[in-house]
Amino acid sequence: MKHQYKPLSLLCLMFLTVGSMFVMNDILLPAVVKHFELSYFQATMIQFSFYITYIIWPLPIAWMIHKYGYKISLVVALFFSALGCAMVVPAKMLDSYAIVLMAIFTLSTGITIINVAANPFVVLLGDREGAHIRMNFVQMFSRIGYAVTPIVATSLIYNGTGELSFQKPYALLSLVIIVIGTLIYFSGMPHMKAEEEDTFSVKGVFKGARRYPHLLFGIFAMFFYVGAEACTAGFFIPYLQDMGFTPEEASRYLTLYYVFAAGMGLAAVFILRFIKAHLLVGIYGVGMVAIYVILIFFQTGYNEFFLAGLGLFLGIMFPTLFSLGIEDVGAFSGRASALLNFAIVGGAFFPPIQGVITDQFGVEVSFLVPAFCFVMITIYALFFSKAPLMKRVSERYV
Repeated sequence: MKHQYKPLSLLCLMFLTVGSMFVMNDILLPAVVKHFELSYFQATMIQFSFYITYIIWPLPIAWMIHKYGYKISLVVALFFSALGCAMVVPAKMLDSYAIVLMAIFTLSTGITIINVAANPFVVLLGDREGAHIRMNFVQMFSRIGYAVTPIVATSLIYNGTGELSFQKPYALLSLVIIVIGTLIYFSGMPHMKAEEEDTFSVKGVFKGARRYPHLLFGIFAMFFYVGAEACTAGFFIPYLQDMGFTPEEASRYLTLYYVFAAGMGLAAVFILRFIKAHLLVGIYGVGMVAIYVILIFFQTGYNEFFLAGLGLFLGIMFPTLFSLGIEDVGAFSGRASALLNFAIVGGAFFPPIQGVITDQFGVEVSFLVPAFCFVMITIYALFFSKAPLMKRVSERYV
C-alpha cells in the first residue's frame, strides 16, 4: 500500500486540535450549567450551536474545494477555528452565554470545513486499498486530542479559586491552531482537488448521490452515529456527577474513555486487514448497545468503567462509517463528503432530546437516546452498507 506521508503528518497535527475542540464541548457543558445556572436542555445549545453548522455549510464548502482545492480550504478552516476559540475569551469577560454559543458556532464552522475537505483528501493521499487504514490513522490523532484535553482543560477551568475559567483552554487552543495553520500554508502540501466534473451545482450533488445507494444509507448511519457520540460524551461527566464524582474525578474517566478510543483507532489499522469494515462496525455496534443497557438499568459498582469502556467500541466508528459511505464513488468524492457531513447535524438533533429526558427523568434514563442510535447503526452496517447490499443485488439478478 502506498501513502503520501509528509502531507499526512500535517493532517495528523490538524486532527489533534480537532479532537481537542470536540472534547471541549463535553468539558464546557457541565461548566456552563454551573456558571450560568442553566438547565441541561439549555446547556445542550452548545451541542446544537456546534453541530448545526453541518447542515448550513457543507455544500458551500464543497464548492470552495471544487474551486480552490484542499490546501486553501484547510487554511481557511483553521482560521475560523482559531477565531472561534479566541471569541470565548470576551464571552467570559462579558459573562455572556450568547457569545459563548456564537464562539462555538464559529469554531465549528472551521471544523466543518476540515471534515468536508480533509477526509476525502486523506482518501486521495495514497492508493484506494489503503483508504480505510489512512482514515483510521489520522482520526486516531483526533482521539489523542480527545484523551489529552480533559485533564488539561479541567485543571485550567477548575483552578481552586471557585471561579470557573472556561476561557483558558480555548485561548491556548487558538494559539496552537494558528501555529498549525501557518505550517500548512507554507508547506509543500499538494494543491490537490477531487477529479474534475464539468460543473458544480446543488442539484447535481443530490442527483449524483442517487447513483450510490450505499452513500445514501451511509448518510443516515452518520446522522445517528454523531448524535450518539455527542450524547454519550456530552452527558459523560453529568452521569458520573450523579454517581457522586467531582468534575475533576469525572474528567479522568473521560480521559480513559478517549484513551480507549485512541487505542482502538490504532488497533483498527491492523484489525481492518482481517475483518471487513461493515462487519466490524456491526460487531462493535452490538457491544455499544449492551453497555448502554448496563448503564441505564444496572448499578454494578463499576459503571464508571463501563462508561469509559464505550470508547473501545466508539474509536473506529466515525472514520469507518465515513469511508464505507464514500467507498468507490470516484470523482464524486468531494460531493459525497459534503453529503456525509450534512449528517453530522445529528449532533444538534439528539442532545437536546437527551437534555429534556435528563431534566425530567435523570441522566441514566437519558442514555436510551444513544442506545437507540446504535441500534440503527448496527442495522445499517449488517444490512445496508455497500458490501452486503451489493451482494444481495447480485444474488437476485445473477
